[in-house]
Amino acid sequence: MDDLARLAALHGIATSYRPAPDVTVEVPEATITTILGLLGVVTDDAESIRVSARSAAESAAGRLLPPTVVLWQGEPVPPLPAGLPPGSRVVVVAEESGEELAWGPGLPLGVHRITAEAPDGRTAGATLVVAPERAPAAPERAHGLLVQLYSLLSERSWGMGDLGDLAELARWAARTHGADFIQVNPLHAALPGTPTDPSPYRPSSRRFPDPVHLRIEDVPEYADCPERQALAELASRGAALRHEVLEKGALIDRDAVWALKRQALELLYAVPRTPEREADYRAFCAQGGASLDLHAGRQASRTGEDPKARTDFHRWLVWLTDGQLVAAQCAALGAGMTVGIVHDLAVGVHPDGSDAAEPALHARHISVGAPPDAFNARGQDWGLPPWRPDVLAGTGYAAFRALLRGVFRYAGALRIDHVMGLFRLWWIPEGTPPAEGTYVCHDGEAMLAVLVLEAHRAGAPVIGEDLGTVEPRVRRELARRGVLGTSVLWFERDWAGDGGPLAPEAWRADCLATVTTHDLPPTAAKLAGGHVELRDRLGLLTRPADLERAEDAADTAEWLALLDGLGLDTKGEEAAVQALYAFLLRTPARLVGVWLPDAVGDRRPQNLPGTWDQYPNWRLPVADASGRPLTLEELMASPRANALLSAVREGAVPRTAPPGARGV
Repeated sequence: MDDLARLAALHGIATSYRPAPDVTVEVPEATITTILGLLGVVTDDAESIRVSARSAAESAAGRLLPPTVVLWQGEPVPPLPAGLPPGSRVVVVAEESGEELAWGPGLPLGVHRITAEAPDGRTAGATLVVAPERAPAAPERAHGLLVQLYSLLSERSWGMGDLGDLAELARWAARTHGADFIQVNPLHAALPGTPTDPSPYRPSSRRFPDPVHLRIEDVPEYADCPERQALAELASRGAALRHEVLEKGALIDRDAVWALKRQALELLYAVPRTPEREADYRAFCAQGGASLDLHAGRQASRTGEDPKARTDFHRWLVWLTDGQLVAAQCAALGAGMTVGIVHDLAVGVHPDGSDAAEPALHARHISVGAPPDAFNARGQDWGLPPWRPDVLAGTGYAAFRALLRGVFRYAGALRIDHVMGLFRLWWIPEGTPPAEGTYVCHDGEAMLAVLVLEAHRAGAPVIGEDLGTVEPRVRRELARRGVLGTSVLWFERDWAGDGGPLAPEAWRADCLATVTTHDLPPTAAKLAGGHVELRDRLGLLTRPADLERAEDAADTAEWLALLDGLGLDTKGEEAAVQALYAFLLRTPARLVGVWLPDAVGDRRPQNLPGTWDQYPNWRLPVADASGRPLTLEELMASPRANALLSAVREGAVPRTAPPGARGV
């Protein structure tokens, strides 16, 4: 191995990767040296690379402990942590209580501090994570809905779906159709400014939620606000925004919605809180600590406000939103759901967001994305700065732990977008094409242990979005630790055999199974080939349109033939959609998710990868088969929606709550 390759390996940087079992791609040397340089490693010339490699190797060889030591409860505990020489002395101190603990079996779950002294006098310290063997289990069989919350407008919402709408959808889905969960898009805080980036996957903060989702009328201070006329006027303007979307075909305008809600919230902020509410708010601020203060101050400064004067207002907004998120989960469980609201954790944050305001933690001049694959020949650049693995590990994964703990406050389960990022992420140096990036590794075991520990504390199952290029070992480790995968029908083929559609009994059990996702065409569009026509109109096809149509039609025909062979009725669009979901219920998948737009025949994808201003990504309301936007009330009364969801309920095996499930 040459010096550069050895140096890269010591910093977790791949010098080659395998997009397929029989294909190896070499990473450009410039990419490797650039990333090393951004991590503070000198790589100016061959001699400096040689010196850096020797220094890094000597440092690694002399290290007594890794930054984080992991123990899995129920598994054998070695006499000493790996790497320590015989005769070393080990002391464990519980981080939360300060109690000194003995190394060995019986160490309690949690994050602790370990110190070691070798016989030669060398000392070292590390973080110790003691995690359960597995994350909390999902029900043996459960079904639910998948929806982008902003797209779900009720007759009460102000131009986009809100948390009141989410609670109402949960009650209807549970009581009428026995649904166990509703999975929503990330509800993280967006980056302030106009226009706001509409993507929920590029937030300002993943740690704190976005107040644009608040139901204004459900804020307790609303009833005591003396400015009732002003609030009524704002509500009327909110209704006008809703009317523009539902009746005139306008796109969802998040900025306009927030402008109105912001004015209303300024009025409510001036209303004195009850002593009980004030105490709850102060406790919330104390728990949020410096991270909450940083976020609130950053959000204020991004909107041109004086952070010193306005930080408390933005802290208060987070508190209100957190409260309504908890209330939505309570509504879901109260209506009979076994899981409740499944929240989505985005893979990263906007480079100008509040989370990225900690420069030491994030790699600068780097973006994460994905290498070229069958769906994106040029690769993808998501514009998200990654965490530095060395800094994250050196701080005992404190930022990751705080992030998870915050989201788990109100989540019945958690979906991890691009779950492979726990192990490695595709780094792209600034100014470099996505295809010329490379993988940079995390300590996957430590990341997974932190995730499983926090999920256990919350009593919440975890779903990993493991679509795309995934190392086999990653799926094995996730499954071993009880993290469910994601299986999308159109991608499930017998790749080890004839390549045809995968028979239902051959599907994995530990997954969320669905027909489509927010990044794929709704099922009605897929059946009719409408998504190919859409991409052709927008100039997104990389091959002749006739070839794309023919291949897509053949793919769909293969699936319909399999369904026909199983005795499922596929004659007509509605019947075919029902048959596809009936097929999912014949698999052993623990969770089956219905894409809510499929229930009403919506043909428009919520997001069209590879587009920016060519398509209204993240701004479309749920619509019927003719493209007419529907209110939540119309959706709940839709014969087509009720027929599909009733069929799914009838085909589902009776469910039980997962062991250790948490009530609210």
